[in-house]
Amino acid sequence: MSQRVKIKNPFDHSLNGCFGCSEGNPVGLKLSFEEDEQGLYAEWEPETHFQGYVNVLHGGIAATLMDETGAWGVYIKAGTSGVTSTMTVKYMKPVYISKGKVRIEAIMTSRDEKSARFLCKLFDGDGKQCAEADIEYYIYPEEIARRRYYYPGREAFYSV
Repeated sequence: MSQRVKIKNPFDHSLNGCFGCSEGNPVGLKLSFEEDEQGLYAEWEPETHFQGYVNVLHGGIAATLMDETGAWGVYIKAGTSGVTSTMTVKYMKPVYISKGKVRIEAIMTSRDEKSARFLCKLFDGDGKQCAEADIEYYIYPEEIARRRYYYPGREAFYSV
């Protein structure tokens, strides 16, 4: 297994209130990421206000965790920004909040000029896979991503 590198969030949190990744969003997920040659990874501690059934992570939050990790995969692995085009989620088992931190991974499975596809998986605190998502993102040419969507360039995600 190759060594993982911490990804820096270069976005201004006072302006960007992203539900998935902004430290400045008081009700958000506040995800942070690591990368290796294979993909992008996040760990996240679920809290009870993210539950559906008692002690079970809400399925929409599980999907959001995978979508956000895949979207950061677009930044890092595809080198641009994009938007979710299609997302097919398969829920295999409940994610029990009491089991602690969940782990999310996003692996790019294909990329062409206009799209990038990621297989994202969510694992519970015991390391058991609970869900996966096949997500296709419509991606922008880098110059449009920079101009319209504040994409700072791939190099901005790494600490100097």
